[in-house]
Amino acid sequence: MSIRTEKLASVIKQDLGEILQRNFQPQGAFITVTQVRVTDDLSIAKVYLSVFSPGRDPEPIYKHLDDHQTEIRYQLAGRIKNQVRRIPELIFFQDDTSEYVNKIETLFSKAKQSGSSNDRSES
Repeated sequence: MSIRTEKLASVIKQDLGEILQRNFQPQGAFITVTQVRVTDDLSIAKVYLSVFSPGRDPEPIYKHLDDHQTEIRYQLAGRIKNQVRRIPELIFFQDDTSEYVNKIETLFSKAKQSGSSNDRSES
């Protein structure tokens, strides 16, 4: 990524986070923009979202955001119109980093437990 794309990604991340939390965040859920990647030609922004909704399925929240993508892009345009000639198309992705980390930690704890039980049996 060039410096220009990194700066634009940072601006989009901050502004989009505010837009989503103020206007598109359902009651009892929390939407966080974890990462934004902008293509070199600045035409597409891949937005990675983390949704915390205890006791609820997050899929309807992602569908709601996809359905309102045009409105979200319009609101973003109002904030960044002086910084870019063309507002990038937004593509939303589920950020599964936390799930991956939890899975790896579970595997490590299982390996540690089985390793300590093997050490005891050898002694």
